[in-house]
Amino acid sequence: METVSRVRVTEGEGVHGDLRGALRPGKSGKRQITLMEAESWAAALADLKIDLPWHVRRANLLVSGLRLPREPGAIIRIGATLRIRVNCECDPCSRMDEIAPGLKAALLPDWRGGVCGKVISDGDIAIGDEVRIET
Repeated sequence: METVSRVRVTEGEGVHGDLRGALRPGKSGKRQITLMEAESWAAALADLKIDLPWHVRRANLLVSGLRLPREPGAIIRIGATLRIRVNCECDPCSRMDEIAPGLKAALLPDWRGGVCGKVISDGDIAIGDEVRIET
């Protein structure tokens, strides 16, 4: 995992540099990009009484100050042009318990593990960009 202050995100590639987000023949792009709330991460860690950096969750983007939509089809806009359609909850995998015992279970309630989405409009984003939910 690499933390960057700005990145290009496109429909074809997902987050630049993340090979898992690139669209390939036979792939739906359902899990092209993952987003997690800083507040949900903090709540999971508080439950376990531990401190870990957010990137061990392996989500692409960390947002704060708003609640991500919990319904497929919702649109998240970041910065001037990036738009992401929410497809599903990002279920934590068993690797989370390899990081810290109980972390998987702590990420299960209320979509704490984040959301999976597909890029529907390209954009360059940076730390501090506005994140909003389109209606």
